[in-house]
Amino acid sequence: MLGGEVIECPQSLLTAARGARPVRTAIVNAVNAVAMESARDATVAGVIEPVLVGNLDEIRRAADQIGWDIGIYEVIEADGEDAAALAGAFAAGRGSVDALMKGHLHTDSFMKAVLNKEAGLRMGQPLAHIAHLTLPGRAGSIILSDGALNPAPDVEQKKAIIRYTVALAKALGNQRPKVALLSATEVVSPKIPSTGESVELTKWAKENVADADVDGPLAFDLAVSPEAVQIKGIKGSPVAGEADILVVPEIVCGNALMKMMIRFMGACLGGVVVGAKVPIILTSRADPPAARLASAALAAALRQNATT
Repeated sequence: MLGGEVIECPQSLLTAARGARPVRTAIVNAVNAVAMESARDATVAGVIEPVLVGNLDEIRRAADQIGWDIGIYEVIEADGEDAAALAGAFAAGRGSVDALMKGHLHTDSFMKAVLNKEAGLRMGQPLAHIAHLTLPGRAGSIILSDGALNPAPDVEQKKAIIRYTVALAKALGNQRPKVALLSATEVVSPKIPSTGESVELTKWAKENVADADVDGPLAFDLAVSPEAVQIKGIKGSPVAGEADILVVPEIVCGNALMKMMIRFMGACLGGVVVGAKVPIILTSRADPPAARLASAALAAALRQNATT
């Protein structure tokens, strides 16, 4: 945040992530302090059981640098980020680990390995990035997709995104989430394609998404503000003013909204890529420790829910 406030991972998220046992998670190219800190924090929190992937000597040096004894944890040796990415992806594909966490490597190398057909992680459905945002002093959270992976998702991709976000909300304890399909206005306009798509998706969801309320198009204020709903006289929407989930029309809108909440409102962001065989945690050196822990917790909550 621009003001320098300390961001904290919400306890409710950690509680939802803790199951009968920590989720076995491959830390791909765990060869520097930031990657090892991410793994250690999630391990200490009881969220993951780390499997460290990368050059053994570099992993040991990174562990020593942060004072973490890794003697009891499995290591998969692989030299270089491309080799580590493939080793992690293949381990997930054959079921040796239940989640992947990006360590010290480029996102392109990491995702190339995830998409490798021989790794066995693709499930014949779209991938999507889901952001979970909690704001200081505000009860509850906002789930947002897709602000990081799909530039301009079409209607079929948005159907998948709706299903993914609803599944995450339920894994976190919300048994009937409210999904707002965002646009610039609640009025259908041929000049704003997302308005017409939102109407189509709302009709589809009534028949195909029995465990959530889905409505759109809704402008952002109408999605989250009961006052705006009252002032504008919006009636009959099961979502307006109470949205738990925001499905954005395209990546620029989602990315800007997500980063505004982080930088100007002090939100703690957890992010996970879904649609593959296992959840994928895309941490960054620029993320504060709380965000990296929140991302691991999201992946663990999804995995725990999938196995119960």
